[in-house]
Amino acid sequence: MTCRKTDNTKALDAFIAAKCEIDAMLARLAALSADHFETSPDEIHWGHVGTLNHYRAKLREITDGAFKEGEHAI
Repeated sequence: MTCRKTDNTKALDAFIAAKCEIDAMLARLAALSADHFETSPDEIHWGHVGTLNHYRAKLREITDGAFKEGEHAI
């Protein structure tokens, strides 16, 4: 019986495509954050706070999973 290496070219291509998409999303978020999410101090209201808390919660979910923290801790 001979063992044959599995061709993972399609999986690698899909992985790289997903990584590139994530990198692009992170760059856009970083730019938006650097611009204070397109707000000025005089415009800030509780709606802005709620929106940022929503974004933060979603990002926390992602980082907890990626770094095995929070509810994903081992």
